[in-house]
Parts: sequence; C-alpha cells; structure tokens
Amino acid sequence: MLIVIENLLSSEEVAQFREKLSSAQWGDGAQTAGTRSVEVKQNLQVDRQCPVGTELGNTILRKLGQNPLFVSASLAETIWPPVFNCYQDGGHYGTHVDSAIMRDNDLGLTIRSDLSATVFLSEPDEYEGGELVIEEQYGAQGVKLSAGDMVLYPSSSLHQVAPVTSGQRICAIMWMQSAIADATERAMLFDLDQSIQALSVGRSADDPDIDRLIHVYHNLIRRWAQV
Repeated sequence: MLIVIENLLSSEEVAQFREKLSSAQWGDGAQTAGTRSVEVKQNLQVDRQCPVGTELGNTILRKLGQNPLFVSASLAETIWPPVFNCYQDGGHYGTHVDSAIMRDNDLGLTIRSDLSATVFLSEPDEYEGGELVIEEQYGAQGVKLSAGDMVLYPSSSLHQVAPVTSGQRICAIMWMQSAIADATERAMLFDLDQSIQALSVGRSADDPDIDRLIHVYHNLIRRWAQV
C-alpha cells in the first residue's frame, strides 16, 4: 500500500529546510548502506551528528505526529530519525530492500522496519531522473512528488532511486515500526478508519452507528497490536 501525504511541509518550510541544509555536514551515503546495498548506492547524506539534520529531523517528526493521515496509515510505534540525502551527477540507489531490523547503538534504538517514507524537498522540475521506483504486487510504480509531499510505502518492497542525470534531488527518508506488524491488517484498519472519518461528517458526536464502528476499530487494534 502506497500512501501519498501532500503538503506535509509548506512551501515556506521547504525553503527554510533547503537554506539550512546548504550549510549542513554532508558525507558519502554509502557509509550507511548494508553489505549488498553499498555496491548500488551513490549519494550524499547529512552526517547523523550534524545539528542541522537533528533540528530539521525533529521538525518532520512533529509534523508527522500532527498529521491524521500519517497516524491512520502507519499506526507508528517508533520512528527512525529522518536522514537527509542528495542525489546529483548520476547519483542513484539501485534495487534493494530496507533492512528488517535497524539498530543504532549510540541512540539505543532498535526497530523492525515495517514502513519507509520519503519526504521530497526538491521540486520535480529541479532535476531529471531520480524517480523512486517501488515494486508492488501489480508492477513497479515510479514516484516523483512535489516538494513538501511524502510517500509512505512498505519497507519489505524492492525499490530503487533512478539516476539523477541533472540537477539535485534532495529528500528526507525515515523508517517506522508500526504497532500493527501485519501489512494486511494495517491496511484493513486504515480503510476502516478512513471510512469512519468520512461517515462522521455531519453526524452528531454521539451517533450510535459511528460509536459501534469505532468500537470495532479499537478492538481490532487491541487484537492485532504488538506493543
């Protein structure tokens, strides 16, 4: 299931991010790749100790916590701090799958990666190529969104970033452990929650039919959650 969250960041916020990232500490992104991925990864990443990256990453995390669509789709239990990257001059990331278990001993953080996310910080016309290509059940889908938009997709999927042949593709990426590990169950809960929200429009706060649906929703979470 691919979910696009539009305008996670406003155009003004994107401009502020870009200005601050211009003074960040950038390094070779291959240093954070796995054993096989290092052979297919060519990009730049902001050093995880860089104060600029930490500040901007915390801003994204606050935005996610306030976004109803993200909360509904992810049911995130833990979020890996955002990583900022830049693709240019043919930079790419060949077909790979994200690590199932991610650990950071410095942060004391271990998560199971259920969902991955990319927040686009460059407009599509600022660079050529650079599509995020995600292999789904019914074929590969290329994603290239407006600056400030985010795509949420299964970490278990094979995906790649196509070569950037001109310009710069600047993004933030992150991973989440969901309270609901099973992707099918998570998708069912998302559909149910979205339906509840749509049906609630114009109804009273104590509508008994809506209350029953909310009752079912939370009891399904209670049955399926791993917390």
